[in-house]
This record gives sequence, structure tokens and C-alpha cells, in this order.
Amino acid sequence: MKAKAVELKAAGKKIGLAPTMGYLHAGHISLIAQLQGKCDVKIASIFVNPMQFTPSEDFNRYPRNEAGDLAALESAGIDIAFMPEIATVYPPEFQTSIEIEHLTQPLCGRFRPGHFRGVTTIVLKQFNITKCDVAVFGLKDFQQEMITSRMVTDLDLPVELVFGATIREKDGLAMSSRNSYLTEIERKTARALPKALETARRLAAGGEKRAGRIADEVRKSLETQPSMVIQYIEIVDPLTLTPVERITKRSQLAVAVFVGKTRLIDNVAIGPDGDTNAIYDEGEKHD
Repeated sequence: MKAKAVELKAAGKKIGLAPTMGYLHAGHISLIAQLQGKCDVKIASIFVNPMQFTPSEDFNRYPRNEAGDLAALESAGIDIAFMPEIATVYPPEFQTSIEIEHLTQPLCGRFRPGHFRGVTTIVLKQFNITKCDVAVFGLKDFQQEMITSRMVTDLDLPVELVFGATIREKDGLAMSSRNSYLTEIERKTARALPKALETARRLAAGGEKRAGRIADEVRKSLETQPSMVIQYIEIVDPLTLTPVERITKRSQLAVAVFVGKTRLIDNVAIGPDGDTNAIYDEGEKHD
């Protein structure tokens, strides 16, 4: 991959990268579409990164579908699929990592020690290996994307970042490879998450500025599902990820829950200049 990237750059080609952990869905494909017109060569990586999983997490059972992923990438117009082996990415002597100090501490960082160090390290490695000029990421993993943006700025990386909107199922649930873990009953329970986010979006759009009041309504909505366990509900400044008390500008509501053993995250921009499209439509039939 490094040799091919050198060859492409020597030929004056602009390179685009879509980093993924595979088990591709429509959300990934929408990100690949964002590369259209921004580069000459489109690369998608498929690498389930062990460095970003804590010891108690699901690295070994994370869903994988190499044949299906390659077919999807070909249909999406990807020029190169980059699928390295773990031992190549992290040889026995590997001992370097990238640490972003403050943005990694709140939200998911409180519950997944070392996770974001694994994310930033693999992202920087893939930037260097592919020599990409532009890279696309999805905003479902909002904290991850803000951390990546900070890394690019702080380390003067010559990579343009493009962030794609969260792609959702018909019932509002954010598309995620981990959704495949959910049983039919758990999937119905999970609908409470986008429904709660929509409640918050509407409250803020209607003029509610008290972050605590909005968070309380989200909690009440989620607690209608006894089998859903709330990990956190936070309303933060989208750039610093620090909590806000009054919503006087665009703010980010971020939520993490467990449905059974499956951890789901989601977020929505609320307040002035927040998201205007409904996440969950009460009038639709959700089978």
C-alpha cells in the first residue's frame, strides 16, 4: 500500500480514504460517496483495530464479512481496498501511540480507557500509509471525529477531513455494524434511543435553553424501556466537549446506552443551528 501510494502521488493523483472496520452498511457507502469529485483515487480500508478495544469488549466477536465488504466496495466505486494484517500494522516491537489529552476524557472516554488512543494511532498510521489528501468519517461517532480533527490540526497533517451525516434506519436507529448483535426484541427496545433524541431536538428547537431540563426528558424517555441501561446523557459544546448548562448556541446531545450486551451511541445537534430534520417520526409504522 505504501509503495502504491508513492506511485500515485508521483503521478500527481489526489488520494481519498474511507477508513472502516468492515461489515459495511449504507452508512459506510454514503461516506464513500462523499469522496466523489474530491480525489482521483478512492481507497477504503478494512481493519478491525485491536488497539481500540478494551479487554472486556467485543474484538473477537466483532462482525466480519470480507467477501460481502469487497463486493460492496466494488459496487461503490472504490479503486483500492486496503486490508492489512494485524501483525503488519502492529509488529512485536511496536510501542508508539498518539494521545489527545482533553477531548478523550469526557463522554465515551470515561468508560473506554485507551479506546481513543487506539483510534488516533490507527487513523494516523492509515493517513501515513495511504498518503491520503482527503479522508471521510461519519458523525455518528461524534467524539471520535472531533478528536481526529484536533489531531489533524495539532500535528499539521496535510489531510482534508470530510464528515458525513449519520445515516439511519427507517425507525431512526443510527446504522452501525453492532446493530447486528440485537435480537428482534432488543431492536424494538433500541428505538427508544432515536425517539429520545428527537424529543430533545424538538424541545431545543421550541426554545428550551435549560440543558438539564432537556437531559431529564431524554432520561425519562429512555427509562420507559426497563431493559435499556443508560451509560451517559450529556449536552456539550461540540468543539470542546465540555458540558453546557444553557443552550445559547449549537450544542451536541450525546448518549450511550446498553440494550442487552450491545452498546449503542448516538448524538444530535440541538439549539440554534442544530439539526432540523426529524430523527424519529411518530406517525410512521415501525415493524
